[in-house]
Amino acid sequence: MRIDAHQHYWKISRGDYGWITPDIPVLYRDFLPEHLAPHLRDHDIDGSVVVQAAPTLEETDYILTLAEAEPAILGVVGWLDLFDPRHREHFESFRSRPKFVGFRIMIQEMPDANRILAPEFVNALRGYAEEGVPIDLLVRSSQLEPTLNLLRQVPGLRAVIDHIAKPDIRSGVFTPWSEQIRELARFPGLFCKLSGMVTEADPERWRPEDFVPYVRLAAEAFGPDRVMFGSDWPVCLMAAEYDEAMDVLLRSLPDAWGEEEKAKLFGLNAKEFYRL
Repeated sequence: MRIDAHQHYWKISRGDYGWITPDIPVLYRDFLPEHLAPHLRDHDIDGSVVVQAAPTLEETDYILTLAEAEPAILGVVGWLDLFDPRHREHFESFRSRPKFVGFRIMIQEMPDANRILAPEFVNALRGYAEEGVPIDLLVRSSQLEPTLNLLRQVPGLRAVIDHIAKPDIRSGVFTPWSEQIRELARFPGLFCKLSGMVTEADPERWRPEDFVPYVRLAAEAFGPDRVMFGSDWPVCLMAAEYDEAMDVLLRSLPDAWGEEEKAKLFGLNAKEFYRL
């Protein structure tokens, strides 16, 4: 089974997406299953995991409703606010929907990432960790130290780092991101999505070779059993077409990776992680 483990759908008129404005014309329109279908077909991908793109319960409900009518949506990663005293109630409601596979924590959007170390947040996360709930972590490279501190307090967390933790590829900055990625990989329940890289490079002048050291470091740190392919479509369109995002990843993989490793990267690991 081949899976795109990270993409989004949205309907602009819903009003959830404050970050998508007319100033970003390539994204300021609806993106729905019929728009992704040709890309999945061209790359022999059986389906995708749709990830929340707005921090609202309503948007999670919307994409779960989309999933109920679309066989190519294999799973939905929703949104949950662990600071909300009712977070467990919201989780149980989502969990009753058959394609809900987990939720995402948007550390990226926090002005102070140390907020994730608050006792109520850590305690809430420990509860989900005990149940083995799959959790996506959206985090920038500059926020990795608090993220590591969180994982030290919740070492059994079943989680995946989105977009290789968004290193500064545009400027070619490699450290301390590389050391922190290696430290993250020591947590056995942590996976890494080789996704979202083109938008971290120069959108006008990126070259395929810009991504090689980042992909190889993450791939070697986590190994072939704990990485997943994600297109980050349609966000990737800010810098590259779907085909180009796929090509960037294929060109950047370790030379020694053969069909077995690629089968895990392009679907089997996502199937196992999200229990699809």
